[in-house]
Amino acid sequence: MYNISIGTILAASLLFVIFTWIGSVKASRLLYSRTIERMHRKTRKLLFWAWFPIIPAAAILGAIAWIQQTMLTTFWIDHVFIQAPLILLPLLTIWFIAVPKLLKLRSITKQPQGDTEQEATVDSTAHLRAAAPGLIIPFQMTALAALTSFYFALVPPVPFKWLDISIPLAVFVLATAALWWRHQFRYREVSKMEAYTAPAFWKRGLAMLSVLAVLGASGYYLFNYAMDKSELPPEIDMASGTHDYGGLMPADMSQHNHQSGMADMSQHNHQSGMAAMTSNSGKMISVADLTGPREGIPDRHFTLTAQKKTVTLSSGKTVDAWTYNGQIPGPELRMKEGELIEVTLINQDIEQGVTAHWHGLDVPNAEDGVAGATQNAVMPGETYTYRFRAEQVGTFWYHSHQDSREAVSMGLFGALIVEPKTEPFQPVKDITVMTHRWKGASIAVGASDQLERMAIAPGTPVRMRLINTDDWVNQNYTLVGTHFEVAAIDGTELNKPDVLTNTHVVVPTGGRYDITFIMPERPVYLNVGENRSGGILMSSDGSGDVPEIPPTVAFDPLIYGSPAATAFDASSRFDREFTLILDNKLGIFNRKFDFLYTLNGGVFPNAPMFMVKEGDLVKTTFINRGNVDHPMHLHGHHVLVLSHNGKPSTGSPWWSDTLDVLPGETYEVAFVANNPGLWMDHCHNLVHAAAGMSMHLMYEGVTPPYAVGSGTQNHPE
Repeated sequence: MYNISIGTILAASLLFVIFTWIGSVKASRLLYSRTIERMHRKTRKLLFWAWFPIIPAAAILGAIAWIQQTMLTTFWIDHVFIQAPLILLPLLTIWFIAVPKLLKLRSITKQPQGDTEQEATVDSTAHLRAAAPGLIIPFQMTALAALTSFYFALVPPVPFKWLDISIPLAVFVLATAALWWRHQFRYREVSKMEAYTAPAFWKRGLAMLSVLAVLGASGYYLFNYAMDKSELPPEIDMASGTHDYGGLMPADMSQHNHQSGMADMSQHNHQSGMAAMTSNSGKMISVADLTGPREGIPDRHFTLTAQKKTVTLSSGKTVDAWTYNGQIPGPELRMKEGELIEVTLINQDIEQGVTAHWHGLDVPNAEDGVAGATQNAVMPGETYTYRFRAEQVGTFWYHSHQDSREAVSMGLFGALIVEPKTEPFQPVKDITVMTHRWKGASIAVGASDQLERMAIAPGTPVRMRLINTDDWVNQNYTLVGTHFEVAAIDGTELNKPDVLTNTHVVVPTGGRYDITFIMPERPVYLNVGENRSGGILMSSDGSGDVPEIPPTVAFDPLIYGSPAATAFDASSRFDREFTLILDNKLGIFNRKFDFLYTLNGGVFPNAPMFMVKEGDLVKTTFINRGNVDHPMHLHGHHVLVLSHNGKPSTGSPWWSDTLDVLPGETYEVAFVANNPGLWMDHCHNLVHAAAGMSMHLMYEGVTPPYAVGSGTQNHPE
């Protein structure tokens, strides 16, 4: 319903501009009528255009009223205090000021029966009434107000600040005043004439062209100025932008006393010496120094070679891909909890450069694999080595974070699985389901774009690791033929999961869900995205028909499973409280004019930089005012979901690193700042991130040694 309301406001605002603009033009030209009959006819039509704008105005005001009655203040404050008055008040001036004058003019221009248009010339009284500013200005003011309101619909003032709306409103007031002066001048000129003669058409046309030329030249200058201002500098560091201290002033940060035992709240143990590097000594620490263990023989070593290759899908279709080790997806990296991991990345021929980012795995900052933030991009012929300890058990994935929108789309990704130290009591059939839409093909599971068949013995425990790599698409997965449990979300196990049937799970781009079940005697089918020609069919011998898909309901993690104790919850005292408003607006980013996806009204580098200190307990409220969803991904941390749309979490503790916020939704989440560094926090719809929907979480005392920009090799999004 929220999307419908926002769509109604946008569509009806455009209609309101068109209808009021037509009325304003007709009102201004009423004076040029050469005969009484023609003036009478035009007056009647203008009365019609006084009625017609009421329809879109009513739609706009109705949608605003619904949002105001059902949503938080952030969703409607600009609509109520800016758009509604701009629509309603000028429209009232038409009906209470202009319409009475129109009715009077209509009555005096009504001709007796038998008069002809040739005989019924317009007298001075009718001309004077047609030139009255009180008749014309309400129509023109309403058109200007409609245009201003439409501007605010396309460029919402978020967060709402009166100073930010003052310039558009000042332009509206000045334009209205200029029109009033013009029509007052014309009215005085008409009043001096015994018989009014309309200016020649070419004179009126020349005057209009002159006005349009001035407006066009001004608009052209302002547009090019905005284009130039939007261009990213050749070199800029990731710490640039507006710093938000979560309710504290910068001076308070150094004086802030943390709660005792806060470090114990950590979800995992960090590398030795990490806390010492951000001690209260005041020493600045470089991101490059926040590494994993540099010494010691790794328990596992992997080599990833980035290279271009033409790959054949199961259907026989070929894909020109960017690959790790010549395959799509890249090789699955499996490791054990606590192992020291070393990965050597080699760029063979990807001209744009590559990295390896471990999505969801909370590694030390220097190992995070983000070009321009934690390292320089690895260019052709270069290598780079990552070292970290695998401290979290669960399902993760890796991908390049250099030109990530294109890199992920082209295939630079793979699965990363961290298994527990101890083997399960009973062997488990472990299936990784990494879905992706390859160019020119349908949704594929890995490199399989057709139905995949598996033979699984009845009674076997099965764990399916669902990983959605698609950009923009929230993927539906439906398991048919057995009941199942959702065992984990984003690499974190759920507490006492409930048994589910006729339920589909929705995995946001970048997200992971683990589902488990015991293989029954009958076939079981995993449907992906409602494409019955694909997915995975499991049976005792791999044969069988794809079963019918029953009606299903969406899985809701907020109420699923059983509560369990956590080191903090919604009632805790938070050291930092941030609000992040997600929205979209018409604008320019890096010389590209388009709809921008904004964070607190800005895009990189003007998006907020959340500043924290190690040990802080941080609460963030996500509010999506826009009309598309945003899967927000915070690097280096998992957040605990506290509430959704004001409804508290009552099921298993829900930890997430890629939280999808739909239009009109709000989430409250919290985390402990226990992993020092400079961390990206961005929308994992990578099209949005590439358009500037990217910000950072920054720890006090950490400095970035790397840079991004056109003059560097680093382009993380």
